[in-house]
Amino acid sequence: MELVDILKNKKVKVTEIQKWGAYLRQQWESKFANHISHEEKKSIYLYDDRIACGYLWHVFSWEKRDYLKEKKAEKEFNNELKNTCYVFYQHSDYALILENASRFTADDLSNEEDVYVVDKELNWTYVKTHEIECGPYFSRL
Repeated sequence: MELVDILKNKKVKVTEIQKWGAYLRQQWESKFANHISHEEKKSIYLYDDRIACGYLWHVFSWEKRDYLKEKKAEKEFNNELKNTCYVFYQHSDYALILENASRFTADDLSNEEDVYVVDKELNWTYVKTHEIECGPYFSRL
């Protein structure tokens, strides 16, 4: 079942937005990786100017920001009060705005990869990566 269908079945209001991914990735980076220099971001492959890719979640896997990992991250995300939040992806401009998202859980993301969830103010994030040994991660500013 697709994520949108899962959320709608949980009575979460879902708004699909085709062009917000780049904007949300930039906002995420400015909040969760703002303490890292441009050169350091390149050294941890946060992005790679040559090939226009990388992974924002490297800020966690390279231990550049405090985080919870695996079951602790899932538990924290599940317990987080979620009213309005955003869901976006590393390599896509597709994004979702979720409202009334209190029933949204980590299990809902079981078929997703390189997906980021943030609250409306970007005070916390939950990230599920494509690498089994990396994450999921939860971090709060």
